[in-house]
Amino acid sequence: MIFLTFQTPEGLRLGAKTEQGIVDLKAAAPGGPGGFFRQPMTAEAKERIAQAIEAAARAGRFLDEAALTLGPCVPDPGKIICVGRNYKGHAEETGAPLPTSPILFSKFNNAIAAPGEPVPLPAGAEQFDYEVELAVVIGRRAKHVPETAALDYVFGYCNANDISARDLQFLTPQWLLGKTPDKFFPIGPYLFTADEIGDPQNLPVRCWLNGELRQNSNTAQMIFSVAHLVGYASQYMTLEPGDIISTGTPDGVILGRADKIWMKPGDEVTVEVGPLGKLTNKMVAES
Repeated sequence: MIFLTFQTPEGLRLGAKTEQGIVDLKAAAPGGPGGFFRQPMTAEAKERIAQAIEAAARAGRFLDEAALTLGPCVPDPGKIICVGRNYKGHAEETGAPLPTSPILFSKFNNAIAAPGEPVPLPAGAEQFDYEVELAVVIGRRAKHVPETAALDYVFGYCNANDISARDLQFLTPQWLLGKTPDKFFPIGPYLFTADEIGDPQNLPVRCWLNGELRQNSNTAQMIFSVAHLVGYASQYMTLEPGDIISTGTPDGVILGRADKIWMKPGDEVTVEVGPLGKLTNKMVAES
């Protein structure tokens, strides 16, 4: 299944993407998308969604995606866990040593942004950078999960752009300040369930700045696999349904370039991982 959220006068609504169009899942997810992703994806929930899609097909009730304003595919994650230096090329381009264990840091919910939503660049920083990443959404509670079983706890996958203010990121040894300004974590447009993707370690990873291809790699180049990251994190914290793990970015970021021309208001970034669709956001001056 492929999920998204869209704006309505009553707030965000959960939808399913099909070949015929978008199915409104209000009846199948009465708690809205926030509550939906915070619950384990049970067989009963899957059946409700399948029935909603079948009913829409019989009645011809499909929404035109082009007419919708999309929201973040997971609008209210409990935790956003990010991974630093998880591609060899990215570590090398920044002159950093390869990690011997995953480098974890966090973003907060204020950083969530929707596809097409403007990203305000804080006036107190200058070195704004993009980072295309594969984001993993947890589907059921995970604690002390072995790596061999870790993918069984994944609900699905989406695109993420781990936007960073490098001058704030390296102001102190803690990266948080440069990573979690408002709207610095666009995700979407779609959330693909894990069965739609199969092997998460064989997905192209690309990023364009103003139409110029800047990052072009594959999740096969990760130092620590999705399964390793889920298992590792679960040893130290309980992962809950709806939590997000953003798995790191490959080489090609502005930080690793010789010219280092940082993003500015008016710049547009598009990221794409495998078949997950394209996520585009424009940078704007903070009001």
